[in-house]
Amino acid sequence: MLSIAVFPNMDKKDAPMVLKRIVKFFKGRNDVALLIPMEEARFFKCEEFGVENIEDSPIDMALSIGGDGTLLGICRRLYERDIPVCGINIGTFGFLADIELPELESKLEKIIEGQYYIEERMLVSGFTKNDSDDEHFLGHAINDVVVTGGVARMIHLDLTVDRCRVMDYKADGIIVSTSTGSTAYSLSAGGPIINPKIKVLLVTPICPHTFNARPMVIDENDEVRIHIMATPDDVVVTFDGQESFHLQPDDEIIVRKAPLPAKIVKFDDKNYYQTIRTKLLYNS
Repeated sequence: MLSIAVFPNMDKKDAPMVLKRIVKFFKGRNDVALLIPMEEARFFKCEEFGVENIEDSPIDMALSIGGDGTLLGICRRLYERDIPVCGINIGTFGFLADIELPELESKLEKIIEGQYYIEERMLVSGFTKNDSDDEHFLGHAINDVVVTGGVARMIHLDLTVDRCRVMDYKADGIIVSTSTGSTAYSLSAGGPIINPKIKVLLVTPICPHTFNARPMVIDENDEVRIHIMATPDDVVVTFDGQESFHLQPDDEIIVRKAPLPAKIVKFDDKNYYQTIRTKLLYNS
């Protein structure tokens, strides 16, 4: 029996409708067991599918109902479980969520029939280091790790890559992104689009106060260190735009490739470059 965990975003207005369609599609099937985290199950009045501590339950696949942010959060939530995640897009862009609403039932059928493939996407791990000289793990990111100084506040950062000091930045912040994250915040900050099949990291300054600072594409195994120098009081590091931690002057942020990848369900009828053209409104 296939165990499918469903993670609906409680803040999305279309989530109840999508969840209802999923339950209806699988109703009466003896080859699929639906599981929903108990908090969400109570919220959507689907207690019969509710499971406490779903992270510890046997799961073959996870369905996220929301946008890319929802999918990213589920991937981090299930990290180390080796569980593929399939995104149902009711968000804005949907670069990672591969199922659109008009094709929901047909794609669920493909999942049952095994007509999909799994893309492995690199994660990065973020650590902080202070005067104690001990690294403290903060979290994982699939898109990016971002150091910023609040709203329109310039900060002074020292960048080291692969143990080589590269340069000082006076900027609004700096983004360390994966290829997956190249179409997220880094793109808005002037970074290039990188096919996620290319295993690299991307370092993009945010509004640098110099002509010399340009985005850098570096090896996936390079370690990035960002030393917090002259700063305002509200410097933060953010993981995938969802988890944030406040930093102190002289803190050092360390970003390196995570040991395990995220696994995202994809279908053969979708093409990365077609998605770029469609989602970013390129002219055909």
